[in-house]
Amino acid sequence: MSRKMTLERVGEIMKGVLLELKAMGGEARSGDVLRRAGPKLNLNDHEKANYEKSGYVRWESVVHFYSIDCVKAGYIQKQAGKWTLTTEGEAALSKPPLEFIRSAQEKYRAWRASNPPRPQEESATEEAPEPQEEVIRQAAYEGAVSAARAEIEAHINDMDGYDFQKLVEELLLAMGYYVPFNAPPGADGGVDIVAYRDAFGTAPPRLKVQVKHQSQKTTVKGLRELQGLLNKEGDVGLLVSSEGFTSEALREARASSKHVETMDLNRFITLWQQNYDKLRESGKKRLPLVSVFFLAPTEE
Repeated sequence: MSRKMTLERVGEIMKGVLLELKAMGGEARSGDVLRRAGPKLNLNDHEKANYEKSGYVRWESVVHFYSIDCVKAGYIQKQAGKWTLTTEGEAALSKPPLEFIRSAQEKYRAWRASNPPRPQEESATEEAPEPQEEVIRQAAYEGAVSAARAEIEAHINDMDGYDFQKLVEELLLAMGYYVPFNAPPGADGGVDIVAYRDAFGTAPPRLKVQVKHQSQKTTVKGLRELQGLLNKEGDVGLLVSSEGFTSEALREARASSKHVETMDLNRFITLWQQNYDKLRESGKKRLPLVSVFFLAPTEE
């Protein structure tokens, strides 16, 4: 049995992982994709073994490393530990494994033409060398990002609806808004939060916010309910949904003559991180975060 992965084998593994991503709806956490793909890849002992120094699993580390090529080829997108399969990526899955991974590498090289090549780019052989330090660093970084974001999301999902609504209020305050109204638990007439740029609401935008903490994506119906509440000039709707939005709802928001911004959990957490130093202590206690520094990966 070979002690090195061939480039064709890397292509087989990468295709298998992206096929699993497709089966999961085209978007999922990298760790979840790897857990589901692993049993279907016919991995040998060498591929399943850990690197001696780091303890990271070889095949998983290689996937993280070669995922950089897939990003630059436009096959997947990465954000906060989640991978999304693109239309180009889905089309590329029809290619044979070796052609698939080579096409990704070629597009990576075109993108990085002005920078020194990576070790595997220096050789045209059919073997896929394992630059362990780079592979391990990339795997450590991506694994940490995915695990950290999953923990934050789980913490928010465990909250009740009103606690999540209070988080949204704290974020708006940190972003410089005045919040004269945050509806108490119970019936609220459709508006959960009202936020102004000045204390009296004389200057636009004046935000009318609906907060949905639920287990299903918000649909067009939810979006139109908020649109119906934007009656004054300068009114802007903000629809916050912990589970995100259907594609139809997002299209409606973009096409609407009334300004409605959408905020899914990923956008909420990103803004929370960006504004963390401006949060009140009450906000930090509700969702406390801490920064951790890593040796920079090959690519973020």
